[in-house]
Amino acid sequence: MNKLYIMLVALLMITTACDNDLEQFPPNIASANSLTDFSGVLNAAYFYQHASATPMAVMGDFRADNAFMFEAPYTDFDEFNANLTSMDDQFFGPFYTGLYKSILSANNVIENSTNATEVGEAKFLRALSYFKLVRAFGDVTVNLSATPSTTDGSILARTSADNVYNNVIIPDFQDAIAALGTSTDGRASKLAAQGMLGKVFMQLGDYSKAESQLAAVVSGAGAAGISLMENFADIFTMDLNSEIIFATQVSSSVSDEYGFSEFWSWSGGLDTKSLNPLDQDLVDAFAASPGDLRAAVTIDTEVMASPKFPQTGGPDLDWIELRLADVILLYAEALNENGNTAAAVTELNKIRARAGLADYAGSDLRQAIQDERRLELAFEGQRWFDLVRTGTVDAEMGQTISSDYYVFPIPVSEVLSSFGVITQNAGY
Repeated sequence: MNKLYIMLVALLMITTACDNDLEQFPPNIASANSLTDFSGVLNAAYFYQHASATPMAVMGDFRADNAFMFEAPYTDFDEFNANLTSMDDQFFGPFYTGLYKSILSANNVIENSTNATEVGEAKFLRALSYFKLVRAFGDVTVNLSATPSTTDGSILARTSADNVYNNVIIPDFQDAIAALGTSTDGRASKLAAQGMLGKVFMQLGDYSKAESQLAAVVSGAGAAGISLMENFADIFTMDLNSEIIFATQVSSSVSDEYGFSEFWSWSGGLDTKSLNPLDQDLVDAFAASPGDLRAAVTIDTEVMASPKFPQTGGPDLDWIELRLADVILLYAEALNENGNTAAAVTELNKIRARAGLADYAGSDLRQAIQDERRLELAFEGQRWFDLVRTGTVDAEMGQTISSDYYVFPIPVSEVLSSFGVITQNAGY
């Protein structure tokens, strides 16, 4: 397996003498002007993505109607009030810290490497990091320097989400598209950047631009060796299989910022905080799709947990950031929103056919696509973000939820260590 973590990770760890994550520098970054080979720094940017995997899984499914917690205070994920800050240490803190470390490493490569491919990969990782941060927290601190000021606290002030999208995320993905090739060897690629940019435009409701990017991925997938796996279950047992466009590669031999139960344990009911995490609402959703071959892979109603990520070899299962089925369903959604219903149905039926289902023949295509995304991508950290993106939180969750709780709390440690320059989200 082509793992990216075999570098001397200890030399890339952040020092602990600083007060804030943005003020921390790996030893090799501190002397960047003496470096000529930035491959190790780039690998560090990849590595730090690891800490975001499990928090994304929990935010995406346990906040939504696919899974829930049993043990307090973890049940705060299922409540929509100020108490969710109780999860800072286990989820939001490692997520926040890992992504800003990835950004800092990427900044160093972008500023100093003369290798265009390295810079393209770094821009992809920086854009991916900020996309995760903005979807989770809304407005966030932006740092585009390898050596941010440690004396001027104003750098920590949060920037509006719109500004981050338009001035960081979109340009970085566009630059990555221009710089990268079609290789899918586990590193960032042109196809991955196009797919993620399409997802960004879907997040922003710009369906025309989204359709263009997603169409490029769907049409270019075959030439890049990307295709839907014939057997749905195989997607989650074979790293870097043909369906995966980009994944954060995970290795049990290397520790990271997230030192708790990993995503496969949470969905599988192996953590005592939620031994039977499967939400009955998801069970009912599969029941409404009789004959769906994904059901046996995704839900186990005997133990009320998900076997989607097998426990054997679990500590080495990669976290899927983007796969072809995700892109196809987003493409179908964009086509439908742009009035091209027939083409949208064609794309939707690609996913339904693999699931053993008949072609779509309903009357509400928009809802059908969202239902298909739920069944296809359950326990892959997508559900909550799809509900927020499509404005269907209240309808799907069956309650009125303040938009304050569409995002998650900024880690309290960051607010305190910045002396309030980093502000907390409303409602927390």
